[in-house]
Order: sequence, then C-alpha cells, then structure tokens
Amino acid sequence: MRNKQLVFIDDSGDAGTKPSSSSHLVMAAVVFNDDLVAEETALAMRKFRRQLGWTDDHEYKFNKTKKDYIKQVLRLIAQYDFWVYAVVIHKKRLKLAPKGVYNETISELLKMIPLKKAAIKIDGHAGTNYTKRAISLIRKNAHVTAGKIADIKFVDSKENILIQLADLVASSIFRSTQTSKTDHKEYVAILKKRIVDIQQI
Repeated sequence: MRNKQLVFIDDSGDAGTKPSSSSHLVMAAVVFNDDLVAEETALAMRKFRRQLGWTDDHEYKFNKTKKDYIKQVLRLIAQYDFWVYAVVIHKKRLKLAPKGVYNETISELLKMIPLKKAAIKIDGHAGTNYTKRAISLIRKNAHVTAGKIADIKFVDSKENILIQLADLVASSIFRSTQTSKTDHKEYVAILKKRIVDIQQI
C-alpha cells in the first residue's frame, strides 16, 4: 500500500522513583507518512552500518555506540522525510505510579500525532499478557477515533532497524535533559528540522 503511515516508538530513561533512577523519562515517536521513505531510511541505516564494518545484525543503541557514529548516522537520516514527536516527563512532577507511566506516556504521545490509519510499532517483546493489556489501555487512553490506527504491535528492536532509529531519537532528546553533559545540545540540534513537537510534562 502506498503512502502508508508508519509510527515507531521507543523510550529513554526510566519510570523509577529511586535515587538512582533517571530524572526524566522520554517517549519519542518517529513518524513516516510514506512507507517508501521508511524503506529508504532503513536502507541508508543498513548501508551505514556496513560502512562502519559492523555485522548486519549489529544494533544501533545510543548508549552503546561511539557518539561520533551517532552524530554521523543522525546527519544521514535527517535528510529523509520523517517527523518526530516526543513527551518528556519530569519525574519530580510525576503523580502516577511507575507501572502506569509507560502506557500513559505512550497514550499522551499518540494524542499529539495526526494519525491516519497508522501502523504503530513500539519497542518491546510481543505476545505477552502485559503487551496485550498495554495495547488495550493505550488505545483507550489515547482516545483514538476509529480509522486512525490500523494496528499496534510491540516488536523486538533487534529485528527492526526503524525501532533502533526511534531509540536514537528518544535518547538524543533524553541527552538534552542532561545539562551537565557537554554534548547535551548536539544531537537534538542535528534532528531539529525533523522535530514537530516535544511536550514537557
């Protein structure tokens, strides 16, 4: 199907409230309004992976990859037509219990996106009772009207390079909250022309 809308969602940070937990939780969506552009972006990422000498199953992970490589791949993919929406949760303001934060944050994120029969993929292992309940709650809490979502699935990031892109995007936004890091502004700056909205909660 041409012009199928594809949405890839991942998070960065955690929902915990312990002293060792992150100060923020970021949930980000990478939205392609044309599935052909999504294929082209995925191919560009695969080609770049080979240029780096990585194996074809090597996973892009922000926290496990040299930051020079992260910047290079972000500059590469920023040429393609996709759009970024994100929710940044300031944990000090958090009133929800940690277990409910992820689903609520995804629901808030979906409210921001102009969905059109979207195929939505979320980082996570599919098939468990948790993911089935989560999908039901997300649909309900996002107040999505009929026809806006074609399907929602949890997928393993190892099997989907565009979920890996969502990881890079979410982590870039999360890094922008870490103001003590000297590079905290650099990654979001590369993605600036692709970012539609970042909502602070």
